[in-house]
Amino acid sequence: MTALATGVHACPGVYALLLGSGVSTAAAIPTGWQVVVDLIRRAAVATSPDDDAAVEAATTDPDAWWAEHGDGKPLGYSNLLGALARTSAARQALLAGYFEPSEEDREEGAKTPTVAHRAVAELVARGSVRVILTTNFDRLMERALEDVGVSPQVVHRPEQVRAATPLAHSRVTIVKLHGDYLDLEQRNTVDELSTYPGPYDALLDRIFDEYGLIVSGWSADWDHALVAALERRATRRYPLFWGAYLTPSEQAARLIAQHDGALVESVTADDLFAGLMARLEALDNLAAPRLTRDMAVARLKRVLHDPVRRIEVTDLLQSEADRVVGHVADTDLFPNYLPGFTAADYDNRLASMRTESDALLHLLATGVFHDDGTHDRLWFRTVSRLLSARDQPGGTYTDGLESYRHYPALLAVWVGGVAAITADREDFLARLLTEPTWRPWVNDRTPRPVADVLRPVWLLEHDWLNKMPRWGEPTKWIYPASHLLRLDGREPVRSLIPDDESYNAACDRLECLASYVAVDRAREPSRHVPWMGEFILNDRFDRSGDGLATQIATEIDDEWPFLAAFDGDVARAREASDDTSEFIRQHGRTW
Repeated sequence: MTALATGVHACPGVYALLLGSGVSTAAAIPTGWQVVVDLIRRAAVATSPDDDAAVEAATTDPDAWWAEHGDGKPLGYSNLLGALARTSAARQALLAGYFEPSEEDREEGAKTPTVAHRAVAELVARGSVRVILTTNFDRLMERALEDVGVSPQVVHRPEQVRAATPLAHSRVTIVKLHGDYLDLEQRNTVDELSTYPGPYDALLDRIFDEYGLIVSGWSADWDHALVAALERRATRRYPLFWGAYLTPSEQAARLIAQHDGALVESVTADDLFAGLMARLEALDNLAAPRLTRDMAVARLKRVLHDPVRRIEVTDLLQSEADRVVGHVADTDLFPNYLPGFTAADYDNRLASMRTESDALLHLLATGVFHDDGTHDRLWFRTVSRLLSARDQPGGTYTDGLESYRHYPALLAVWVGGVAAITADREDFLARLLTEPTWRPWVNDRTPRPVADVLRPVWLLEHDWLNKMPRWGEPTKWIYPASHLLRLDGREPVRSLIPDDESYNAACDRLECLASYVAVDRAREPSRHVPWMGEFILNDRFDRSGDGLATQIATEIDDEWPFLAAFDGDVARAREASDDTSEFIRQHGRTW
């Protein structure tokens, strides 16, 4: 795989692909011979509907059944289709069930492009591959290419070779050596596969001479004409790579040895091409400058729902998280009694961490908002990585202002939570507040969920915040940590939530729900303290009995999406809601 990736990366467009039936069988597409056998079975049923033995005999020996009931010619895909469906429209209707997906097929992911097809399409789109040879009848490769905006040149008849655009001038050429499934010129039987028409042999000789070759899903057992073309390959201008999940057949092993080819062992077509694509992108990144924030977000949107590019999604988040952790670990500590330490120093430290976290926060907000749950573990791992910044060498766990090291983690939970609420993903929010954990205390290293360890009112110093220069004159924010989070978290979600009122409403709901979890998951009664934020102000909590907390309390039942935060226990959720409301009624005005 290493040699393959470096070779393709160094020589884009120089390697042709040879794709056999193994690439499409993963999509539940039958081989041509399997279609012939099934058509014979159907014909036998139609001929002898009450004779199960005759149908069984036809399925077991289709050649014998055809010899008795056919047109006098040897059994083949072409004459069988010609006998059963005499017009193009009739053939299309007859064959659609074998090659075109039904609604049920689509739900199961059958008869649609596989990970391998989509990875090959990405290879074409980036210019790494320009020639695809295939023995398959289906059109999955064409569909995958169209999905990435590439319109392929397709050759499926020998007479098309002469009229085709030269390979070097076409963005990609697909040569369907055995024909297209709707074409009566298909080659299928052993006799039909023993020789190729002259134009095909000439084209193959040219491709095998001028291009390197990557083989996948092809056994070399039945396609004698294709084997002969490879055996005629005289030069080794570029290498041959052969991907195989199982031990290659004797014929395949001979071809590999003849051309001093490289066997890529124990890989499916999905593994081979998705792995190649990931390695090429990693090689691209070696020489590429760091992405700007907007470029990173644009790339995330392109690859988020592409199963082939999951590694790229991980790399985007992981590289940014590692960079933020490195910055936080290098930042000077805040000793409790440092002479001359000012609110301006505190402000500068927090502002520096917010700046360094900017790209990561935008990626998290965009990813959580648009994700369908596929990457949930990645978002949780990212928060956990940020939590680890406070465990770096030289740091302590409980030294006063040392808690500032968790500000990027708190911002990540904030923008991820607001995005989740806006996207109606409160089931995800429940896990975001409970699954990432940190071991906060020296004497008790029990992992604690983020809703407990990242309470803004404890994480950030109330008095220092109100003296920060960014506010101008010293202010009297009642909940300055909440106010700072709303300001620093606004930009990463602005494209998702343009309206300020909607943003503040999502922030209110996040603080209220996080308070419920913090109270529920507190280690001891003295820590049953909510997040205490601006969601309490301006009648948004409304201690008289109406407002946000009361509204949320009415939602709590067995179907409540956020119930996962309480392990599905409705009683626990209601108790947390009541405890939060009672605490705020008693302390909210003077906190």
